[in-house]
Amino acid sequence: MKIGVFVGSFDPFTVGHDSVVTRALGLFDHLVIGVVGDQVHKPDMQPAEQRMQAIQELYANEPRIEVKPYYGLAVDFAKAEGAQFIVKGVRSVKDFEYEREQADVNRQISGIDTILLFAEPQYSSVSSSIVRELQHFGRDVSEFLPKKKG
Repeated sequence: MKIGVFVGSFDPFTVGHDSVVTRALGLFDHLVIGVVGDQVHKPDMQPAEQRMQAIQELYANEPRIEVKPYYGLAVDFAKAEGAQFIVKGVRSVKDFEYEREQADVNRQISGIDTILLFAEPQYSSVSSSIVRELQHFGRDVSEFLPKKKG
């Protein structure tokens, strides 16, 4: 069975994240979405349980997706889940360079490869931090958040 893990803080989980998940499902038999636990302290970050619940509701009808919290290194989480790959989304050259370096080190210390999925053009400017900022100023962000799958 091919297992991948898609990890992040997902605060909030955006249409860009959903796009990565949808495309990753074509590559794997099982996808574990690893939500960074509450040990990470970002300003105004929603509790892990709340972020996980929103993602679980989104994919409630997709048995190949599992949502779990994770603590520590992504490679340790991937190994614990029996995953052969870490899946990451890339929106820009800046993202690419960061993820490439992280992928190289992750492969060196664990043997686990990273698959980079490039953002679809319509999502290349969507980030959780931008969505949080818009929310902070009272803007409607519904166009940046995925709708529950039917």
